[in-house]
Amino acid sequence: MTTPHLLVELFVEELPPKALQKLGDAFAGVLFEQLKLQGLTLATSDYTAYASPRRLAVLISNVQAKAANRELEQKLMPVSVGLDAKGEATPALLKKLNALGAGPETVAQLQRKPDGKAEALFYKSMVNGADLLDGLQRALDEAIAKLPIPKVMSYQLAQDCELPGWSSVNFVRPAHGLVALHGEAVIPVKALGLRAGRETRGHRFEAQKEVISLAHAQDYATQLASQGAVIASFTERRAAIAQQLHAAALGVGGGARPIEDAALLDEVTALVERPNVLICSFEKEFLAVPQECLILTMKANQKYFPLLDAQGKLTHQFLVVSNIQPADASAVIQGNERVVRPRLADAKFFFDQDRKKSLASRVEGLAKVVYHNKLGTQGERTERVRMLARGIAGLLEHSGHKDLTQAADTAAQLAKTDLLTDMVGEFPELQGIMGGYYARHDDLGEDIAQAIEDHYKPRFAGDELPRNLVGTVVALADKLETLAGMFGIGNLPSGDKDPFALRRHALGVIRMLSEQSLPLNVSDLLALAFETLAGKLSQDTQAAREALLAFVFDRLAGSLREQGFSAQEVEAVLSLRPERLGEVRRRLEAVRVFAQLPEAAALAAANKRISNILKKAQEVDPHVSEVLLQEPAEKNLFAAMQATTPKAQQQWMQGDYTASLQTLAALRAPVDAFFEDVMVNAEQLDLRLNRQGLLKQLHVAMNRVADLSRLAA
Repeated sequence: MTTPHLLVELFVEELPPKALQKLGDAFAGVLFEQLKLQGLTLATSDYTAYASPRRLAVLISNVQAKAANRELEQKLMPVSVGLDAKGEATPALLKKLNALGAGPETVAQLQRKPDGKAEALFYKSMVNGADLLDGLQRALDEAIAKLPIPKVMSYQLAQDCELPGWSSVNFVRPAHGLVALHGEAVIPVKALGLRAGRETRGHRFEAQKEVISLAHAQDYATQLASQGAVIASFTERRAAIAQQLHAAALGVGGGARPIEDAALLDEVTALVERPNVLICSFEKEFLAVPQECLILTMKANQKYFPLLDAQGKLTHQFLVVSNIQPADASAVIQGNERVVRPRLADAKFFFDQDRKKSLASRVEGLAKVVYHNKLGTQGERTERVRMLARGIAGLLEHSGHKDLTQAADTAAQLAKTDLLTDMVGEFPELQGIMGGYYARHDDLGEDIAQAIEDHYKPRFAGDELPRNLVGTVVALADKLETLAGMFGIGNLPSGDKDPFALRRHALGVIRMLSEQSLPLNVSDLLALAFETLAGKLSQDTQAAREALLAFVFDRLAGSLREQGFSAQEVEAVLSLRPERLGEVRRRLEAVRVFAQLPEAAALAAANKRISNILKKAQEVDPHVSEVLLQEPAEKNLFAAMQATTPKAQQQWMQGDYTASLQTLAALRAPVDAFFEDVMVNAEQLDLRLNRQGLLKQLHVAMNRVADLSRLAA
């Protein structure tokens, strides 16, 4: 005998599209887990979530009408409390048993088991399994209560509501129907002022009948599709849209392809129940406007999919995902073309107007834009970024990068001016991008145009880095100024709150310094950043600078762990606070190779021991007198170090960290012998200091790449 499927559906008014998939997954997942906890599902049970603009539903396979009875073991109380000296039940125990519905005769059946240091009394009983009506009611209540609703709304119930006592409801959208089918049978649960039945509704305009009576739980999706013209599954609907978009682009020809945007695809999936992709177009004259502007207005305002050609350039055609499938779609196509035209005309107008003023002429206006009440205006901030950019460029020029300072200064001065343009005022997402276009129009040169465009990069994890060195300098200056300013006034991230995106800014700095192997020291950059804030910060900046440095290394450690390096490897390298972040990965790879050597464990343990000895000795002079080396083991260690450490140091200076650690591995035998045969803390002071100096030399030599003691188990 097969166990029937269970269907639960909430039929509501149009749900918020950006939250639909989360709502559907949460509703289905919580309801399934709650039934599972009550023993109403089987080991073979599974569930399918459904979510469309007007419904949240779940289909669960193999749901029992009644859960099996189960044995329950309850701890009552310590034996010393429940039984007297004669082994008779105390009043406290009898009262507890009575509360559980058991009489004095059950005392003999109680079990005694260890419970920590003492023994306790345990009572076993059989608990009746939940029936589906009660179990589903509890599960449904829990699923609704745990929905991640972005914003609750209140609404009044209809006057003919079947459930007395309900007058108003708080829910994400007004609910108009509830279905609960176990196989063919209705389970009369209640929710949101509704009583469950078997009736639902399909597509607003294209359903075969207004009310659909569901015959069987497992036929839900099929019946909705055939009679209701609705693809109930979010996943299937999304796949259908993606396939239609691809097919429509192929139909256009010329290598056309729809723009890839997973978030837009999700949102459109949440807006339609029966997707129908149509090809539309606009006048080619609008293509004179930067394609980012046109793409953004079509995606953000109209939820259209712009079409790109084989070279990735915007075409004058776009795709619309309609919710209806008329025999003649021309009216729908023309309507969408008519709607998009004013949007594109606005973008063209903004672009034309903005180019009438140069970026340089807008610099003065930044003084009227407040950046932060404690840090001044955007004009003041721009001057700080310029100062920092000149400082960074100067450091790089000393390393061989010529003629960088002037270009970086110009780009930093103009980087924020596009905030005052009409286009960025309408589409803030285009800041930086429009600055690049306007810089080219002002004949400022490609390097400066790219730098202005790229100075926000990387905007997110995985984003590309600035394309040229000028852009990198300005991007570093912009992010470091934000970090230093916010740490300087104590405006730090806490928990999941990070309104100024300081974590993202820190990771951006880390990526630029690491991936581009820039010859810049982290501490020097932070010192420069805090220098630009002189006069703005009343308190001493030393503590803020140290906190920011710790913050940067903490973000770096998290990033490296995400990249697959172990916590031990990361701690070993970062505990030395390497100044050049471009070296960190090579150090980590060297540590990983070293850790595989047979000598690694012993040398790591020895390093830990040496660290502890030197800590207790406090300040140790690393000078070693050969005359005071008495024991053969210490003489051998000194000789081995003389033969090994110069080579290892040379390899370290050349950046060959793997070879440097492998060279030092040869010290394992003399180090082991030293600790086996030599008393470091000798009573004779000069011998003790000499041996400590020998260990200090060894410690310095072995821990240039990483603190090897962190690898000790």
